[in-house]
Amino acid sequence: MKKLFLFASAALFSVTLFAQNPPVKKAEDVVKFKELTFDFGKIKQGVPITHDFAFTNIGNSPVIIETAMADCGCTTPHKPEGAIMQGKTDTIAVQYNASGIGTFKKLVHVKLAGVDMPVQLTIIGTVLQADDYAKYQETKATTPGR
Repeated sequence: MKKLFLFASAALFSVTLFAQNPPVKKAEDVVKFKELTFDFGKIKQGVPITHDFAFTNIGNSPVIIETAMADCGCTTPHKPEGAIMQGKTDTIAVQYNASGIGTFKKLVHVKLAGVDMPVQLTIIGTVLQADDYAKYQETKATTPGR
């Protein structure tokens, strides 16, 4: 009976050990972005805008960005090609075409080689028609502190 109990305990212990998932590697463990969200504020319709998301390789080895994919066709990310060496800084440029009027929130998903969890970059802002943008600029120029 003792041998059966000992065998059952050992089998249960072994199954529990093998069932453990390895730790999930996240992008935040390998690269450090200066910012994850950028607010363009008010922008003019039809005038594409770009923001560079700066990041540094904080890992122990070179980093390769496999993909940088936007959630829609109005946003175009440009990732660096090749490896980013340990301690080095680079950028992912995110361009928004500003064709639609109104507020926007666009996401870019950045996948690193050998990393399970991607990092998400976000751009936000408000697109104004040309006339409304001109009025906004006039108000901004004549109002101190804006």
